[in-house]
Amino acid sequence: MKDTRHRALITGAVAVSAALAVLIGVRLSGYGVPVTLLLACCLSCVATFSSLLFRLVSAWSTTTHRCTRPGCDFRVSLTHTDAAENRRWQEIAARHPHRSH
Repeated sequence: MKDTRHRALITGAVAVSAALAVLIGVRLSGYGVPVTLLLACCLSCVATFSSLLFRLVSAWSTTTHRCTRPGCDFRVSLTHTDAAENRRWQEIAARHPHRSH
């Protein structure tokens, strides 16, 4: 179920990126921009929008567990884990050996 939802989000991100790039391309073509420059602009827009949306999807589906001790920078980031695995890493983050400074 989670894998299907993740794939749907990624597919949606690509579709939205392509739609935005086409929209920008259509608006630029009205100004007489050469085709090669138009293609370069549209492809860079697809890459940029996709990267942004992929990061958002990743952030939305990632769980991060941090050490609660002040000054400790230990953290674990998990994606696509079940509740038991999530709980196990939460406990590891809570009782890991702390670095001494």
